[in-house]
Amino acid sequence: MFETLQPAAPDGILMLMSLYRDDPRPGKLDLGVGVYKDVDGKTPVMRAVREAERRLHETQATKSYLGLAGDTVFNELMIGVVFGEKADRTRLRSAQTPGGTGALRLLADLIRLSRPDATVWLPDPTWPNHLPILRAAGLATQSYPYFDAATGAIDFDAMMAKLNTLPAGDVVLLHGCCHNPTGADLSQEQWKALAGLLAERGLVPFVDIAYQGFGDGLEQDAGGLRLLAKTVPELMAAASCSKNFSVYRDRAGAAIILGRNAAEADVAHGQMLGLGRGIWSMPPDHAAACVRIVLHDDDLRADWKQELETVRMRMQGLRQGFADALRLQSNSDRFDFIARQRGMFSRLGLTAEQVARLRADHGVYIVGDSRFNVAGLPGNRLDELATKVVTVL
Repeated sequence: MFETLQPAAPDGILMLMSLYRDDPRPGKLDLGVGVYKDVDGKTPVMRAVREAERRLHETQATKSYLGLAGDTVFNELMIGVVFGEKADRTRLRSAQTPGGTGALRLLADLIRLSRPDATVWLPDPTWPNHLPILRAAGLATQSYPYFDAATGAIDFDAMMAKLNTLPAGDVVLLHGCCHNPTGADLSQEQWKALAGLLAERGLVPFVDIAYQGFGDGLEQDAGGLRLLAKTVPELMAAASCSKNFSVYRDRAGAAIILGRNAAEADVAHGQMLGLGRGIWSMPPDHAAACVRIVLHDDDLRADWKQELETVRMRMQGLRQGFADALRLQSNSDRFDFIARQRGMFSRLGLTAEQVARLRADHGVYIVGDSRFNVAGLPGNRLDELATKVVTVL
């Protein structure tokens, strides 16, 4: 059977990790892998999560299954995090998933089940894993204009013009905040205009909100999604705890739907749980249980928010510092957009050849499209890094 298979195409980021690991140069720098790193280059366990794990260890009496929906208290708490504590929950339903990726796949399968002829429209560019997840679910995909590489900003007019041509019933995938890979986010005014267009055209929003809390703040980062929820009759959201709770390897996320009414939301939720049964049967518990403990305890929740805000502000400081260093070394404003963007990623606007030279000549590892991890920037080496970037221009 296996002799019919062809070698899988190599994953660009995994290849980059391998090259970095084998590079003997002491000053090498990894800006490729998409995880938060502190000033020591480590991805720490957050204080509140560590305390939650301690409590879980002391109190958990069984490892038996919780059910298809996973931790139901976690699910309700995640609705509050994403849609706000005052959200009308009569039409909102949530299911625990293995990370945000699991939420994306579960919702993709729900689209396939409920509207198999729909096309899912993705921003150009988007997270590289969006496409294989949607195609694995058997969905047709197309792209719409989003980012203008020349300006480092959103080409909102082109985006809206394209979406205004789509047929009713199609699905539009949106990044809730901290767009990956560009860091270019919609303003609240643009979200408002977009929500009106989606409602008018009968298009269904599918929002990937993987970095809530990394952009302008925990509540602010969900502003666009919450505005959509007040405007459109139904939507889907894939939420991740990997980044804002730093539970990457333990895989905790939530697939959340907003139905046109409570009855339709119940039916869709039931179908969603059935689809999950066919993929992973029961979702993993550990990280979701820790998130539940954090969110359910006022002191832990406050400490988590404080640490998350520290993470956010550190990345903002690195953005500004790197933009300033690049302005100084290049004697131009071509990189100023880095300070205006949000989240963990931005693109430098380098060619593939320049990216390769940056790696070969200077030991600086970034993804081929010139996406770099803001949290990986060395705060004490920004001028040095900026000089290396300028040498390959």
